[in-house]
Amino acid sequence: VFLHPVTNGKPVARVAIYGAGDAGARVSSVLLGGPDFEPVAFIDDKRSLQGSNINGIRVYGSDCLPELVRRRKIDRILLAMPTASRRRRREILTQLEPLGVRVQSLPNLSDLISGKAQINELRDVDVGDLLGRDPVPPNPKLFGSGIRGKCVLVTGAGGSIGSELCRQILRLSPSRLVLFEMSELALYRIQRELEELAAHEKLSVEVVPLLGNAHHRHRVREVLSTFGVQTIYHAAAYKHVPIVEHNVVEGVHNNVISTWYTAEAAIETGIETFVLVSTDKAVNPANVMGATKRLAELVLQALQERSPQTRFCMVRFGNVLASSGSVVPLFQEQIRRGGPVTVTHRDVIRYFMTIPEAAQLVIQAGSMAQGGDVFVLDMGRPART
Repeated sequence: VFLHPVTNGKPVARVAIYGAGDAGARVSSVLLGGPDFEPVAFIDDKRSLQGSNINGIRVYGSDCLPELVRRRKIDRILLAMPTASRRRRREILTQLEPLGVRVQSLPNLSDLISGKAQINELRDVDVGDLLGRDPVPPNPKLFGSGIRGKCVLVTGAGGSIGSELCRQILRLSPSRLVLFEMSELALYRIQRELEELAAHEKLSVEVVPLLGNAHHRHRVREVLSTFGVQTIYHAAAYKHVPIVEHNVVEGVHNNVISTWYTAEAAIETGIETFVLVSTDKAVNPANVMGATKRLAELVLQALQERSPQTRFCMVRFGNVLASSGSVVPLFQEQIRRGGPVTVTHRDVIRYFMTIPEAAQLVIQAGSMAQGGDVFVLDMGRPART
């Protein structure tokens, strides 16, 4: 019989700590001294540690987990492995999935060393932990060299990719950041977030929120001219494959025509660099969305030959984890409702990256572009979904 302690009317969470190294020992000490968690077991795959005790808590092998969860009434597992690779974390998460318990994680080692996070700052496992590879870091010599001290415009600034571009660009010290967005609500949200970010990190960057549609070439030209824009990141697009399939005309307008009009306005106003956010679906496109993005790429390459003073480039990537056009949010919602999880086909293969990775690739491409380039991130091993 187990007695469950209660704090302030709430049951204390019974916790197993996965990882019996230094980080696990430290987090157990923190939890033992607090009111919210009761660590009842360590889990570690090292046989030399199994059977030992740390802070009075026994270490078990991972093969004991199902029985431990049932017998010790464990309702939460903490991953205390800040140095583990993404691939190893994914393997462990796959192992823990059938247990039906909440899984949380310590901050990564770099954040602990830098002081950005503390050992007791637990977070829920996010989609980035399912990537199956370590993030691809940007080249520090290239990252941001085309942004510092310049006026930068982001179209689709309120979208999942556009907003992350804005966050990262803001930290790279442009002279001005122009947000171009047709959704008033999305524009309001990203403007407020960027202003809070600038205040928190003491960044002196002018943020200009502008409502507008890239279909309207005169409006785009006016904005570029008025604010002295030097670099454009064109993230405005329709990305949902089935939606674009049923709305072909609007898909062409937003993905092709708006790119064409914005690019021509860039040439007319002497823009230095124009970066198009594209997709791997533009390669031998099998759907309307992919075809529209391929057409947009061809438009830019044709304009490059005609107007070499503006450097055009395109960045392709696959499924961006948790972005508005990705399959992952759908999977998360289906799992939250208890399933089933629907897939296009049992043999469908997808390549994944995180939103920060995608934004970094786009920014770095702007610094590397020679004119007419197509950049692609090596996205590692594919995943069947």
